[in-house]
Amino acid sequence: MAGDRFERHKQPWTQDEIQKLHTLAKKGMALKAIAKALTRSEESVKTRAKQDGLSIAKLR
Repeated sequence: MAGDRFERHKQPWTQDEIQKLHTLAKKGMALKAIAKALTRSEESVKTRAKQDGLSIAKLR
């Protein structure tokens, strides 16, 4: 996909970060909190979650 390279212009996700994302998303944590926990932008977290087919709790 053409969009792939653009989204990964910062640093690539590590296996550890991906695992953490999955765990936090399954716990129902909000996007803002997940982004903070992973020290990544909300946009980055949202994009990665979408790629992995995860649903993240909406902002409260």
